[in-house]
Amino acid sequence: MVKYKKKNHFIYVLFIGLMFFGFGKIKAQEISNSNSVVAKNLKWSERMALSILKRDPQAWQVDNNEKPKWDYKLGLLMTSFEKLYQKTNNPIYAQYIKEYGESVVNSSGEILNYKLEDYNIDSVNAGKMLFDLYSRTKDNRYLIAMQTLRKQLETHPRTNSGGFWHKKIYPYQMWLDGLYMGTPFYARYTVEFEKGKDLDDVAKQFEQIHLHTLDKKTGLLFHAWDESKQMQWANKETGTSPNFWSRSIGWYMMALVDVLDYMPKDHPKRKELIGFLNEISVAVAKYQDPSGLWYQVTDSGAKEGNYLEASGSEMFVYAFAKGANKGYLPKKYKDLAIKGFDGITKKLITVDPDGEVHITQVCASAGLGGTPYRDGSYEYYIKEKIKVDNSHGLGPFILAALELEK
Repeated sequence: MVKYKKKNHFIYVLFIGLMFFGFGKIKAQEISNSNSVVAKNLKWSERMALSILKRDPQAWQVDNNEKPKWDYKLGLLMTSFEKLYQKTNNPIYAQYIKEYGESVVNSSGEILNYKLEDYNIDSVNAGKMLFDLYSRTKDNRYLIAMQTLRKQLETHPRTNSGGFWHKKIYPYQMWLDGLYMGTPFYARYTVEFEKGKDLDDVAKQFEQIHLHTLDKKTGLLFHAWDESKQMQWANKETGTSPNFWSRSIGWYMMALVDVLDYMPKDHPKRKELIGFLNEISVAVAKYQDPSGLWYQVTDSGAKEGNYLEASGSEMFVYAFAKGANKGYLPKKYKDLAIKGFDGITKKLITVDPDGEVHITQVCASAGLGGTPYRDGSYEYYIKEKIKVDNSHGLGPFILAALELEK
C-alpha cells in the first residue's frame, strides 16, 4: 500500500493513490496522521469532509466528545457523508460511517445510550444512516436497530391532533426540529419495509406543524407549539413560541425536501407537501440578507445582538437548491441558493494555511423550556453560545455544497 507522508502533499492525492492500491482497509486515523493539506482545488463538499477527517479521525470525536454516543447531530453529519460517498465512490467516506456505526450499535443491534421509553424524537435521526449501512454490510445489527427506532414511532406519544411530541419530557409540544428528526426516517422505513402504508401519517406531521405554527403575517413558522398552552413560553391563545429561529425553520425545510424523496408521484399528499415547501420558501426568501445569509432570529435583521448564522443559512441553501433541482421550486431558488452559498464561503468559512476548512458562527444549541429555563425570547436566541466547527454547521454545509455541485 502506498502512503504519501510528505509535508504539503495534497490529501486528495493520497486518497486517489490509496484507491488504486486497495483502499478497503485504510483508516481515518491514517489520513489524520498524514500531515497532508486539503487541496484547495477540490469541491467545497470534499474540502469540508476531508477537514473533518483530519480533525476528528473518528466521527464520534466531532464536537469534542470524549466517547462514542448515539447523537442526532452526528447522524446529520453521517447523512452528509453518505451523500458524498454516493457522489464520489471514495471508500474513505463509507469507512467513516461504518466505524461510527460499529461504535454506537453493538453486534446484537442495541443502540448505545438509547432508551426507547424516553420517547425523544431526536434519537430517531441518526437512524437514517442505517439503511445504507445495512445495504452495504448486510450486518443484521443495523436492521435490528432500525426496527427498534420504528417501534419507538409506533408508540411515541402524540398530541390530541396526531403530532409526535418532541420528547416525553416536553408533553404536548411539537417543535420544527422534530420534523427533520423523525419524518425522513419514518418515510424511508415505511416505503422500504412496509409498502408505504404510513405515508399519510408522515404527511400528518407536516400538516399539524403547518397548521399550528404558521404566522400569517410573515409566512414564517414559529419554533414550536404547545397544544396544552401550559408552558410559560407558549402564547395563551395559539400555543406558539414567541420567535422565529432560522435553524428550526431550516430543519423543517430539509425535512420536506428529504421526505419528498420517498413520496410517490401519485400519492395524494405529495402536492400538499410541495405546497408547504413553496409557501415557506417564499417567506424565507424575503429575509435573505444582501450578503446571501440569514440571521439567527430570522425576521429581526441587524437588530442589536442578532447575527448572520451558519447552520440556518446552510439549511435554507440546501432546501432551495434541492427543491429547485427536483422541480419542486421555481428555478429562481437555485440562484438564491448560489447567492447564499457564496455568502457562507466568503463570510463564514475560514481556511488554514494547510487548506483545512472551518465553519464559523454556528449556534451551538437552542430549545425551549428545560433547566435552566429557555423562554424563547429574542434575547435568549442571540445569547446562546456561538461555536466554530459545531456539528450543526458541518453536515448541512456538505449537503448544501453537494446540491449546488449537481
